[in-house]
Amino acid sequence: MSFFIALQAVLSMCVCFMILLQQRAAGITATFGGVNTIQVQRRGAEKLMHQLTIAFSIVLVVLSVIEWYVV
Repeated sequence: MSFFIALQAVLSMCVCFMILLQQRAAGITATFGGVNTIQVQRRGAEKLMHQLTIAFSIVLVVLSVIEWYVV
């Protein structure tokens, strides 16, 4: 059980760190339909970071559900 908790802690720190490292394409104006919104296509390392963030988040949720049913 403590293995799941430690793994969740490490994964949650990784997800937070990866989210903070990602660049924002536009400010809050674009969120609410502002002018000059630009579609940004991720390439290279930025695309890898985005995909890893999604993967780590999914693994974190799965581990949480597993721990919930194990306990």
